[in-house]
Amino acid sequence: MLDRLLEDERLMIDGISGTSAGAMNGTMLVYGMAIGGRAGAREMLRTFWRRIAECASYGIFQPTPLDRLLGHHDLDHSPLYWAFDAVTRVLSPYQLNPSGVNPLGEILGELVDFDRLRAAADIKLFACASNVRTGKIRVVQPHEISVDALLASACLPTLFRAVEIEGECYWDGGFMGNPAMFPLLNACHASDIILIEINPIRVDETPTTARAIIDRMKDISFNATMMREMRTIAFVTRSVTATRACASDCCLD
Repeated sequence: MLDRLLEDERLMIDGISGTSAGAMNGTMLVYGMAIGGRAGAREMLRTFWRRIAECASYGIFQPTPLDRLLGHHDLDHSPLYWAFDAVTRVLSPYQLNPSGVNPLGEILGELVDFDRLRAAADIKLFACASNVRTGKIRVVQPHEISVDALLASACLPTLFRAVEIEGECYWDGGFMGNPAMFPLLNACHASDIILIEINPIRVDETPTTARAIIDRMKDISFNATMMREMRTIAFVTRSVTATRACASDCCLD
């Protein structure tokens, strides 16, 4: 989607708010624009996801012949993946990964010069993370974007240790802002917001398998904050419109 939008030079991007993979995509877009314009942004996005795919191709979790035959290329029938998933429900990342190794941090550090990214002024970049202790959202500002901030935004608590930033620990931003839209309203001047959804709001059928039920639960929980924020924006918009209409009528009277 971002690759296609970057093709259209009529669209001028003022700001990006992203969570988890969205924060990664936003980082690649803003950094790519800073070093090579639209073509640079598209190339950074391709390079980043190729690196992710290469890491996955060498991993121990691979689609089974049945998964490939069905055309899904997921891990629904992988005994190894199901065994690992069961283990993560008993042992935490602090036990399974005591050193806190996260290959994603290495990829981000290799691809992005964060000093240059933070200095980029053309597009404002915001990343969202959830404060573990307070349960509140942390919107990382453009001048605060770092490897740790992006890892915090994508920190699934059953897989990774909480990421500590300035004495506070953070988990995936999807719990509290997926993504947060208010930074775009407060800090940007663009009149339109394009929302790119990854987790579907509606599905055609009720899930019946264990994996499908878990996935749908994640969809609903991760979309909840976004839906509440959209309702708030719609309510405020209607209120402002009604107030202006009332003021206009009073002036005419």
